[in-house]
Amino acid sequence: MGVLTDRRDPRVAVIGLGYVGACIAAVLAERGLDVAGVDVDPHLVDELRRGHCRFEEPDLAGLLRAGVDTGRLRVGTDYAAVADADVVLVTVGTPVRLDGSLADDQLRGACVELSRHLRRGQLVVVKSTVPPGTTRDFVLPLLAGGGLVGGTDFGLAFTPERLAEGTALRELRTFPIVAGGLDAGSTRDAETFWRRALGVDVIPVESLEAAEIVKLADNWWIDLNIALANELAKFSALYEVDVLEVIQAANGIPKGTGTINILLPSVGVGGSCLTKDPWMVWHSAQQRGLEILTAPAGRRVNAGMPAYTARLILDELAALGRPARGARVAVLGLAFKNDTGDLRATPVLPAVEALREAGCAVRLHDPLVDPDETEKLFGLRPVADLDDAVRDADCVAVLAHHRPFAGIDFAALPVTRPCLVLDGRAYYSRERIAELRAAGFHYRGIGR
Repeated sequence: MGVLTDRRDPRVAVIGLGYVGACIAAVLAERGLDVAGVDVDPHLVDELRRGHCRFEEPDLAGLLRAGVDTGRLRVGTDYAAVADADVVLVTVGTPVRLDGSLADDQLRGACVELSRHLRRGQLVVVKSTVPPGTTRDFVLPLLAGGGLVGGTDFGLAFTPERLAEGTALRELRTFPIVAGGLDAGSTRDAETFWRRALGVDVIPVESLEAAEIVKLADNWWIDLNIALANELAKFSALYEVDVLEVIQAANGIPKGTGTINILLPSVGVGGSCLTKDPWMVWHSAQQRGLEILTAPAGRRVNAGMPAYTARLILDELAALGRPARGARVAVLGLAFKNDTGDLRATPVLPAVEALREAGCAVRLHDPLVDPDETEKLFGLRPVADLDDAVRDADCVAVLAHHRPFAGIDFAALPVTRPCLVLDGRAYYSRERIAELRAAGFHYRGIGR
């Protein structure tokens, strides 16, 4: 295709201004590119125009405001804005149904609208996670519905999003990008664009499908690795062994081009990617007659961790002479991971539900989450003040260990003594655990 020339920086349109799209648009504008952001949600667009960012990501709000203020980033709901772009990035949501199949409504809507404004010479880059074959067999025909021919009139490539919430902006500026195109020209254009736009290395692959599978492979591995860590934690607990000591020692062995790298156990896995991508793998394989075993196995292990954590709390309370019915449990940290306010698929929700079903009186505290969203999801209003949240608690369960929790003076908390501290994701050091015990607390962690 050769749609990108050396005469000027490429103009970019970003379709879908959710978390991923907002991060990409902000960084591209920061690097001096002209960016048009399009989203069908008028409330989101209005927020961005007013300088408000609903996403919890360090420095993102400031970057978005700077982009809008300088005119580098323009946001709206009209797809006509893509006509002036050289490169169109598709970053809409791609959830899965209960059977693991792609819920393609957002992707279909974006492609149909885009086809009405696509012009010759543009490069379309899909970044939304999809099953293998989707870009070729689903996206391409929809884009061609406007009368243009992919690979002749416009380029088409897939470059997977591989960002971790909380560190996304740094990763955008440094991580290599994988690019696979409909044809050699599309791959070459995608490679040229990302090198020029972000100044990062690009890893070209042979096809759209190879690039699509890379993203699934990444999250398949992460979810399975965490499942191993979670089962290793359960196994270590049988022998009263600290699983973190085991993991640290096991990870010291060189293997392949790196070392063994077992991740950390926790209350569970959440967020929008790890909870769906392995099922996308499983369903895609099923459609072609292959029974994948590891993806659903990892998912079932990790999905079972909230109930395991709740049972751990109940068993430890029983050992302290506190029956479940009426026991007061303060849950600190409600998000799906540390240092974010994101409640999507948070494993804390089923853990809290299990505690309440057992008869516990649960109070919630998290300084990073939106109180209204929390109340809507959990059916409980979070308590804003830490002391009020833990007052007379029989258990303080740290299920997401945000930075504001690092300096908690447990000895000064107005809890019942002895009080259980359940470590679901804090990974307290041995010294910290000794301090807790000296202050009258009973400590228990996942596999510790």
